[in-house]
Amino acid sequence: MTNLTPEQRALGKANADEVIGYTRRDMLKAAAAAPALGAFYFGYKQLDRPAVRAAIIGTGNEGCGAMIHEHNRDYIDFVGLCDIRPSQLERGLKEFGKHKQYSAADVKKLRRYADYKEMLADKDVEMIVIALPLWLHAPVAIEALKAGKHVFTEKLMARTVGQCKEMCTTARKQNKLLAVGHQRHYSVLYDNANYLVQNGHLGDIRHIRALWHRNNAQPLVAKNPDNSWKYDAQGNPVWVRDKDGHIVYRDSWRPDTPELDKKVDFAKYGYKSLEELVRWRLFNRTGAGLMAELGSHQLDACSIFLGKKHPLAVSGYGGKIFYHDDREVDDHVFCTFEFPSLDDNERVIVTYSSINTNSFENYGEIVYGTRGTMIVEGEHDIMLYKEAGNAYTSRSTSIAVEKNAAGKAVIETSPSTAGPSAAQSLGGLAVADPSRGYREELEHFAYCIRHGDASNYHADVEHQPRCRGEVALADAVIALTSNIAMKEQRRIEFNPNWFDYSKPDVPESSQNAVARTS
Repeated sequence: MTNLTPEQRALGKANADEVIGYTRRDMLKAAAAAPALGAFYFGYKQLDRPAVRAAIIGTGNEGCGAMIHEHNRDYIDFVGLCDIRPSQLERGLKEFGKHKQYSAADVKKLRRYADYKEMLADKDVEMIVIALPLWLHAPVAIEALKAGKHVFTEKLMARTVGQCKEMCTTARKQNKLLAVGHQRHYSVLYDNANYLVQNGHLGDIRHIRALWHRNNAQPLVAKNPDNSWKYDAQGNPVWVRDKDGHIVYRDSWRPDTPELDKKVDFAKYGYKSLEELVRWRLFNRTGAGLMAELGSHQLDACSIFLGKKHPLAVSGYGGKIFYHDDREVDDHVFCTFEFPSLDDNERVIVTYSSINTNSFENYGEIVYGTRGTMIVEGEHDIMLYKEAGNAYTSRSTSIAVEKNAAGKAVIETSPSTAGPSAAQSLGGLAVADPSRGYREELEHFAYCIRHGDASNYHADVEHQPRCRGEVALADAVIALTSNIAMKEQRRIEFNPNWFDYSKPDVPESSQNAVARTS
């Protein structure tokens, strides 16, 4: 993602478009003619029966920005919402008001449940969407499943692996569908990227570098008694400092508490303080840090690139390096994962870092193969470079696609600069502003509910969410085991039973963790 000139970036995108357009030509033509791109790519159709009646609990950032904003009412018709914070309930209603499929009269009819138990008791609700703080995912999901509701919950699946397994078994016992919002399973961009990997265009994969770096800290400026900002004699801002002299910062995980929420009875809902309610991501009891919030998405993508294989081991380091406040979670994490290769005796090494002090690189993944390198950046761009033995040459040479003796498409370097790519000529499907998958994951979930075998949803393999509970369990195992490895500063080998919802083994139990000193 770094050390690329604007010309090299443009060429990398053109290379990816060229190969995708050439090798997926027929599929792209069919997709261009399809009424809904996501439906075409992910195996579902326009819903020809009533939309699934749903209610959402939790109308904060994910609830509003992803679930409400992105849903398609032709598939999911929200009838109500719930949030114990008045400011967030108000935010949710405003988000519905901005949705083009809801009129002002529709928003007025939405049911404002005083408590989620009231929501679960509503017989008109078929599906519950959970966008709560992490520690509540499992208890609310399990209660909703037992109340006869299908459940879609935001990631991470749950706070512990044991809770994830209980969610899976409960869904099966209650014959209800359970899905988790790892939206890369429904990203056309990642589907195209994975196609390049799985069809050998990069050769043998030996290393993937994934990262999510950012720097969104804002120092607090001191105020005068009249509430104006305080400046020194030179006109510089006077920063607020803690008792040890450290500058106090605000960031997206430490928002201010809205006035509307200051009278919430937080203890009634199991919170130790109002701060734990509003800033739940900062605390180990209510959240699980950077690996749960960010790393889980990217290790999910890496697992997809590696054939949906589970890692063999993890080691890492995490620390509270930048912030000097009362947060408990790390603000920097660095992990190394060992994945199996096609040869059981070899390893594919995946490195992951998430830091809060530098945003020089955009988030994404770099996949290194023996024939080429692929960059997936910001859930927006794919860049592809031919491995030619010379880094500068491979970044600066366009790619042509030819067929080998067996008739299989292969990529070769070309001396000329690529013109308009095949993908662009087919409607720009590989280069248009891509969907991040939120809309598609909700559409497909509703499609599975309506078209699945209601007598035994889990036996109907043709109508399963792509990130059903058993799939999302693996993402939780990876993220939560990584946290243990960093906390205890040791290498942990993954027990295969951790990934099996029907087995009781979990990484939280020390007797099940097989460790070796790094």
